[in-house]
Amino acid sequence: MQVWTVANQKGGVGKTTTAVTIGGLMAQKGLRTLLIDLDPHGSMTSYFGFDPDESDNNVYTLFQSGGNQPQFPAQVIRATKFDNLSLMPASTALATLDRQLGTQEGMGLVLSRALSLCESEFDHVVIDCPPVLGVLMVNALAASRNLLIPVQTEFLAIKGLERMLRTLKMILSARKESLSYMIIPTMFDRRTRASVLSLKTIREQYPDYVWKWMIPVDTQFREASRLGSPLSYLNPHSRGVLAYNRLLELLLKDLPASEHGGDA
Repeated sequence: MQVWTVANQKGGVGKTTTAVTIGGLMAQKGLRTLLIDLDPHGSMTSYFGFDPDESDNNVYTLFQSGGNQPQFPAQVIRATKFDNLSLMPASTALATLDRQLGTQEGMGLVLSRALSLCESEFDHVVIDCPPVLGVLMVNALAASRNLLIPVQTEFLAIKGLERMLRTLKMILSARKESLSYMIIPTMFDRRTRASVLSLKTIREQYPDYVWKWMIPVDTQFREASRLGSPLSYLNPHSRGVLAYNRLLELLLKDLPASEHGGDA
């Protein structure tokens, strides 16, 4: 089972869109995919028609259990209306976790322990993180071997990327296993000078870590969100989906053949 975290310490850069679209494309390829919403805002949870204000059977109850009880995480995993695509929904109560549990020993490994209980059930897990450093992001990064950092092609987002990479350096210094990461330029609009210059800056500053393509602005993502469906199910030939499919092909290509899923 491969675990992918989508994270950035700036909001509005396309994290949820990236996680939902990649997860949908994985599912359409026959890969058993679990989406995990760790953001208290619950955007991904709402996307699939669940209520982040519900108090039971969500990521918050998983953290309350410490991830150790045998009925978890199956109790908090929901089926979606799409084949091969499941969701572990968020709760707005996640916003209180750092205050409640952040100082307790072992709280950074709750998600890792939970995922170890369902390792045979999924080929890929995609985690949508909140835009803040705390126990939730620490859990996501601890559970992952792969990190995707969406960065909107505008200058304020580049500042957010700098913060994210400082955080990543700090976490990696305390981590035993390696963590590969890729910067994904998003919301690129070639018609605007600001977008073009921002993309140029990102590529110049982080040449070894930036995906060589970019995700273009595509208003169809908004319509897909309204309809509660990954865009690839509604319009597989939209320019946004084609870009994410190109990204996913690269991500899967870099994995050992036995870890692609399906017959593995």
